[in-house]
Amino acid sequence: MARSTMNHQTTIGDSVRIVGIGVHSGQRVSLSLHPADPDSGVTFLRTGLEGGRDVEIRATWANVSATDLCTMVGDPRAASVATIEHLMAALRGLGLDNVVVEIDGAEVPVMDGSSEAFVEAIDQAGVVRQVARRKVLKVLKPVRVENGSAWAELRPYEGSRYEVTIDFANPVIGRQAIGVDLTPDVFRNQISRARTFGFVADLEKLLPMGLCRGSSLENSVAIKDDRILNPEGLRFVDEFVRHKLLDAIGDLALSGAPIQGLYRSYKGGHRLNFLTLEKLFADPTAWALVEAASRPASPAAELGTAMVAPAFRAEVA
Repeated sequence: MARSTMNHQTTIGDSVRIVGIGVHSGQRVSLSLHPADPDSGVTFLRTGLEGGRDVEIRATWANVSATDLCTMVGDPRAASVATIEHLMAALRGLGLDNVVVEIDGAEVPVMDGSSEAFVEAIDQAGVVRQVARRKVLKVLKPVRVENGSAWAELRPYEGSRYEVTIDFANPVIGRQAIGVDLTPDVFRNQISRARTFGFVADLEKLLPMGLCRGSSLENSVAIKDDRILNPEGLRFVDEFVRHKLLDAIGDLALSGAPIQGLYRSYKGGHRLNFLTLEKLFADPTAWALVEAASRPASPAAELGTAMVAPAFRAEVA
């Protein structure tokens, strides 16, 4: 993202469509990203519901209804959207504030198991700078949640930093750690292509429960005993922890604003990510919504005073 957009809100430059399957349902899903007004945030628009209804679901932590195998927002008995974390990570990672996500199914398509397809769609549609100033969620004091040996915390920090450590008994994964200061370039080049992963033994238990019906070697890194089944191998030597970092960025994007702070986790996951946000917002003295610090503008990147030129426009299908 151009430096001139850093202290102003942004939206997508044009509508763009993505088609894929849900990793749990195995059903075809069509998803479109549309420009949205300033201060509107990210909203899911569920279409094709019973009776021809459309339902809006704000992408915020307060609307989270499940965190077992993925993150879900909305009421699963009425209208909900699951597996939102890879898309939300792309929106936050590339610095998009206001987007309408129109979707005709109950699950964001898994694509290749990473955020790469969403990044490509956003890059093709472009990013538009809006007049409204951006606000950031500033962490004022540490908050921490624990679950056995696993923990996660948010701490004051001048930038937006994530430090994630995983520790698996399986030797294919083992202990891995990564830390980054989040920027669009860092997200695009170091995080977005990291794929979700799972163990074949777990998949065999989930399939009879009607879950993971769309899972395949095309959208997941599969581990059986002490080997990786994907013939192409890994995209990064530490792809597993990079994907956990991707998930954390997507889950914490449900804060509703870019986080100015340091997020750290050990053996974390969707549940701990959510509980950290819940604990932060439960203490009004632990955070503040403040205007983003001013940065020098880049005149060559601007169109008048309202927008940054989009790269080009295209439909992704």
